[in-house]
Amino acid sequence: MSWNDERVNTLKKLWAEGHSASQIAKQLGGVTRNAVIGKVHRLGLSGRATPSRPVKRPPRLARPKPRFLADGTIAAAAPAVPAPSLPVPALAIERVTAIKPLPPLLVDGTPATILTLRDTMCKWPIGDPADPKFAFCGRKSDCGPYCAEHAQVAFQPARKREARKSEYDYVRRIAG
Repeated sequence: MSWNDERVNTLKKLWAEGHSASQIAKQLGGVTRNAVIGKVHRLGLSGRATPSRPVKRPPRLARPKPRFLADGTIAAAAPAVPAPSLPVPALAIERVTAIKPLPPLLVDGTPATILTLRDTMCKWPIGDPADPKFAFCGRKSDCGPYCAEHAQVAFQPARKREARKSEYDYVRRIAG
């Protein structure tokens, strides 16, 4: 590949228009991006009409963070786009609400805080730690650090692990 006058003029024109070295190399053919950069440097072509910039993509929107209510439940998020108003049969509308009782109050009528927790009390956090109303469950802990209800949420059964182990044992027995 040689740099003849026609190719050099094309290079100068494309460079002045703001094309990238890769784009110029593709249009010229038979040269690499680095060869274009080298020739631009040797020719002293530093000024450009508009610098080459990648195509701007729309910014990625972050997922909305869940809001926690004072009782530890997650607030339902409102739909981003309003649903079209269509006639819906009354039986098809089903409202799901999680009604959890508030944590029991201590003898003096206050919820359990980090300062009032004891070894025998449930340490399940309720609410946002930055909120002044943040508290702990405070019920009697039956299963380690949590009451029976919160232990079911915190400690999931290992059914998948057991299923994989039994499948592995079955394959080993067959393979011999």
